[in-house]
Amino acid sequence: MTHRTFLFPLLGVGIIGLFMACLVYGAVHIPPEAVFRILCGEEVGSPAWTHIVWQSRLPQAITALFAGAGLAISGLLLQTLFRNPLAGPSILGISDGANLGVAAVLLYAGGTISQVSDFPITGYLAVILAAMVGAFLILGLIIYFSSKVKSNVMLLIIGIMIGYMTSSLISILNYYAAADRVHAFVMWGLGNFSGVSMEQLPYFVSASVVGLFFSLLLIKPLNALLLGEIYASNLGVRVKQARIYILFCTGLLTAVVTAFCGPISFIGLAVPHMARLLLGTSNHQQLVPVTILSGACVALLCNLLMVVPGSDTILPLNAVTPMLGAPVIIYVIVNRKNIQYFN
Repeated sequence: MTHRTFLFPLLGVGIIGLFMACLVYGAVHIPPEAVFRILCGEEVGSPAWTHIVWQSRLPQAITALFAGAGLAISGLLLQTLFRNPLAGPSILGISDGANLGVAAVLLYAGGTISQVSDFPITGYLAVILAAMVGAFLILGLIIYFSSKVKSNVMLLIIGIMIGYMTSSLISILNYYAAADRVHAFVMWGLGNFSGVSMEQLPYFVSASVVGLFFSLLLIKPLNALLLGEIYASNLGVRVKQARIYILFCTGLLTAVVTAFCGPISFIGLAVPHMARLLLGTSNHQQLVPVTILSGACVALLCNLLMVVPGSDTILPLNAVTPMLGAPVIIYVIVNRKNIQYFN
């Protein structure tokens, strides 16, 4: 029996342990036995504890679990499609599209979408809708160009250029916006898992599950694409169709996570390499599920590391993710010749 046999149960135990730790550990100290009683529906001494566990920590932990899994598998799909170890969910401009949508609402419209309904859509709902619209507009552009451009390299360059253009528009909106609106946009851009309420959670989880399930159906074409597009075509894979499916799956997961949690760095870039290093192979039949589980573990760990020990300070999510992701990328770049799955 190899180490791969124990990898799935170890990751499963890791997810359960980190998930429970996210429920117990936080800025407000709640005894573990009190958390267990609250989850069982019992009353405890402080009603505030019940509110914190049910309305804050539980949805935050579930959000981290699915966001991490979604971003990680998105990074894996793009790295395989473009045969580029440094490809990530933000590389095609889809995250930038979400950023532009949110910038238009927060910087230009003052956090309100009043033109689409007699009842103005405000606050977090307006941000989510704007991010989804922006991300899917860019996704539509990318899928359109994928039908016009045969080369993955050219498609990658187009995605990067679209990202530059959206960033330029965001800079213009920033320049003319009031200081309080700029501050609100900057805070959203730091990323967080705490913005999804219990009422919004079913929508976030449902969309994430659809994207994750769809990624499992792409295992066969992903393995064929490892050999190159010509070999994949000879094996019966419709490369053009497979590329559109991969882009749609990646775009859906990236759009959903960015809309609900803000732009999150490094999880989609680094976790696929963590999974490959754990497995020592690029066989997607094993790599896809391990990447999903590893992404969930890393996101839950980041959620824990956001809480500064001994204080009520909560660090921004994008201040924590590079601490875990950047060393992995540096290690992969330095040791690329010696890593088995690159050979």
